[in-house]
Amino acid sequence: MSVMCVIKHSVTNNLNVHQRVHTGERPYGCDVCNKTFSDRRNLKVHQRVHSGECPYCCDVCNKTVSARRNLNLHQGVHTREFQERPYRCDVCSKTFIHKCVLKKHILSYCNQQS
Repeated sequence: MSVMCVIKHSVTNNLNVHQRVHTGERPYGCDVCNKTFSDRRNLKVHQRVHSGECPYCCDVCNKTVSARRNLNLHQGVHTREFQERPYRCDVCSKTFIHKCVLKKHILSYCNQQS
């Protein structure tokens, strides 16, 4: 483990969780689909896929999502930056605000076309 890892994760629990990046340990498993996670919090967020729970709500349009990071991504649609969509799918030409959403689209689109 690098010195930067130790410095960045000075809280013991965070360091222990981070060490799993290096060891590949994924001790938390989903009871529904058997997907595994290195952090209990990620498992909890994942389980919402199966339960349909969406505890985060946009205060502008009331859209609900399962994870805070998804709410943060969504809230970008309500800003001026929404007009700029720099990421384009080479297959269908659909455009996206965030690169990570384009990547997800490509994976989904390619799976549907197969």
